[in-house]
Amino acid sequence: MARTQPTVPELIAGARQRKPRALGRLITLIENNSGSLREAMELMAPDTGHCHIVGITGSPGVGKSTSTSALVSELRARGQRVGVLAVDPSSPFSGGAVLGDRIRMQKHSLDPEVYIRSMATRGHLGGLSAAAPQALRVFDTAGFDTVIVETVGVGQSEVEITQTADTVLVLNAPGMGDGIQAAKAGILEIADIFVVNKADRDGTQALIRELRNMVALAKLGPDEWKPPIVRTVASQGEGIAELVDQIQEHKEHAQKTEAWQARRLDRARAEVEALALGNVRHRFLRQGRAHFDAIAADVRDGKTDPYAAADAILEDL
Repeated sequence: MARTQPTVPELIAGARQRKPRALGRLITLIENNSGSLREAMELMAPDTGHCHIVGITGSPGVGKSTSTSALVSELRARGQRVGVLAVDPSSPFSGGAVLGDRIRMQKHSLDPEVYIRSMATRGHLGGLSAAAPQALRVFDTAGFDTVIVETVGVGQSEVEITQTADTVLVLNAPGMGDGIQAAKAGILEIADIFVVNKADRDGTQALIRELRNMVALAKLGPDEWKPPIVRTVASQGEGIAELVDQIQEHKEHAQKTEAWQARRLDRARAEVEALALGNVRHRFLRQGRAHFDAIAADVRDGKTDPYAAADAILEDL
């Protein structure tokens, strides 16, 4: 006799008990854009906004996965329930996540208060998966205290994490070329906390000096957060306790200055905008290629202009 699939309410009830199978199935519904996704989001809405989302980004090789694992250990030692959403590059064969991050965090796999999920980018740019904002709602429903979001790590394009995380850690390491980037616009400007990992290597002091100079150039008001620079050797657990202290301090500062709610408003706005635009695109594609080609032909032949054509398409929708 075939086993019946659990209903969405049953999955959410399981997620609230932090059952790994329920958590995994809910996130899979999100990744696959399931037809039952709307029901799931409606039921999870009251659980929104409880967990502290910590984003970790930086160039490949700076030790993001090792730092994530060390942070999980420290947060668990402080009694927190911890989720990890590790965004991996997509496999060119299956389209799924490569799962390298989950392999490196294997030592936490038996802890019932830790849930680690790898998610494929599936070609989405910006260092995250397009499904990441909805997936984070599952972690909220499960009652995790902190959720760590680890980006792919592709360099300066990783700024999308600012629309997802409450606290953003930008990892650097001596000898990785990050010092050259310190004076440039891009990924280093999004940090709430700078982490100099592998700080037992030569060149650490030079990198810290360049980061300090960059922070000093920023025009910050008296009440604005000044990004600290924390040294770590994540593979040895060195500096991780101080890093967790700084993460907590940033959270408290943001809550006092209302920056916390402002960033979460930006996150909700970006999520709604992405869903609305995705819906418009779906409706547009549903009309068929022939309809679009007829309008495009009028633009080609000079019978109408592209702005009027776009307006006509939107009116049809």
